[in-house]
Formats: sequence, structure tokens, C-alpha cells
Amino acid sequence: MKTTIIKFTTFSAILVLIFGFSLQISAQDSTVVDAAPVKKKADKPVRAPWGAGMLIETQTDLVWAPKTLEFVIQHRFGNLNSGSFDLGGLYAPSNIRIAFNYGLFKNFNVGIGTTKDNMYQDVNVKYKILTQTKSNSMPIGMAYYGNVAMNATPEANFGNNYSFSNRLSYFNQLIISRKFTKDLTMQVSFSYAHFNQIDTIQSDFADLKHDNFGFGIAGRYKIGKTSSIMFEYDQALTTPEVIKPNISLGIELGTSAHAFQIFVTTYRGIVYQDNMVYNRNDFTDFDNPSGWGILLGFNMTRNWNF
Repeated sequence: MKTTIIKFTTFSAILVLIFGFSLQISAQDSTVVDAAPVKKKADKPVRAPWGAGMLIETQTDLVWAPKTLEFVIQHRFGNLNSGSFDLGGLYAPSNIRIAFNYGLFKNFNVGIGTTKDNMYQDVNVKYKILTQTKSNSMPIGMAYYGNVAMNATPEANFGNNYSFSNRLSYFNQLIISRKFTKDLTMQVSFSYAHFNQIDTIQSDFADLKHDNFGFGIAGRYKIGKTSSIMFEYDQALTTPEVIKPNISLGIELGTSAHAFQIFVTTYRGIVYQDNMVYNRNDFTDFDNPSGWGILLGFNMTRNWNF
């Protein structure tokens, strides 16, 4: 717990340094008499801080314009270097999610998705709270993301006292981002996850709580007109030590209508609350017989305007 507090304190200090900004003081020459009024130009948002609505294992604050449909495929192969010959996880059991997101109205998206592991069926929303501007009158972007996921596996998996609500879990995230240069964009996120029923049968999960909190930091640096380097780190704050953080590194290739991201990651679950509360992949555990805690994955998005 002490280590977690140190991590959180250090992270908070970094946040203040990154997103702090000084007040700008402007002065006008008082000697000008009867000066013609100056027409104020529209304060435009910064151009394309992100290439997609998600970045590896987390959401970005990008919200699609109204009547925009986004199709998403997310794929995770098996763990690298497992005991059996599975070609670096490519032959191992994989996890996949297929989803659609739609710009319902300005600054507001809705989405649905289905995931292989635990047969999660999710409904999600994203709302753009603040938009960073070119003039820096608004120095940050901010968005809220939330989902409800239903575990659709057989009823027997939920024990003797089954009720439909046992299948449900929830995730809420506040995302704060800033485009620092034409190439570099970074963001921090604060997350809350809740499971109506948690897995306490496995001894590793005996100390799990229904409610959990976490934070993350992520970034993208453009290295070409259509290519970028991406990184992520996500840390749960209230789960037991057996639950491991996310460390991801990848490359994004994209245009205005699609994005392809390929990366290595420690998260397999795809559904955000599942990763935050149940991830046991440890990137330092090279000798695990089930495989090193690193996976190869990719995300693909394609959007259409109607």
C-alpha cells in the first residue's frame, strides 16, 4: 500500500507539472483614440490530437462528430513464450472484441460491443466536456467515458444465489488531455470500476473489492504523416498486489477515416473494468509456465460520415 501511495503522489506531481499553465496578461495601448473595433476570430480547436477514439488499452478524449459511425475490432493473442509451441502466442487462445460507436449529437457518442472472454456485452457513452483550442484559451481537452457490461456466460458460473444483476459491471473514466506540439499529445485518466459480483473462489482474488479506483497516463508521438508511436501505463490503486498494471507500447498507422494500431501489452481483457480488476499478467515474470506476461495485440477502426 505504501508503494501505491508513493506512485500516486509522484503521479500527482507530474500531473501538476504537465497540465499547469500560467495566466496570460495582455495590455492594450491606451493612447489609441477612436480605434476601429477588431473583429474577434473564431477560436478553433486544435487539429487531430488523436487518430482514434481509443489508444491501445484506454479511451482518448476524441468524440466523433454527429452522424459518424465507427467500426472497431480489438484483438489480443495469447501470452508470449508459453510452454507449448504456439508461435509467440499466435496459436494460443485469443480474445477479440467487435464494436460500433456512433456520434448521436455534438460532443456525445454512444456505442455497443461484444467480447469473446466472459462473453461481455457492453453499452457505452462518451461525452466531450472541454475542447483544447489553438489559441490556448482552453489549454486542455476533457471527456467522460462510461460503460455497463453484462457477463453472458452460463448461469451456473454465478453460484447458487443467482440473480441477473450478478452479471453486470460498470466502468467510469475521466480523461484529461493536451496536445503539446503538432506531434505530441498526452493524457491522464482517472477510473472507477464496480462489479456487482466478484470472483472470490480463486485464492488470488480473495481480497478483491466490488469498487476499485485507478489512474493512467498515455501518449502519442507522430513520426510521419500517417504514423505514430504510442505508449500507456495504467495502475489500479485499490486491488491486491496480485493484480498487475498495464504497460503497453505500439505503433499507429492511420488516415482521417481509419486507424490500425499494433502493440505489445500486459492487458488481455479488452473490457476496461475486467482489465483493471482481474489482470494478473506481469511483464517481469519471464518464467511463468503459462507464458510471459506480455501479449501481442492490434486494434482496427474505420469510420463513416452519414
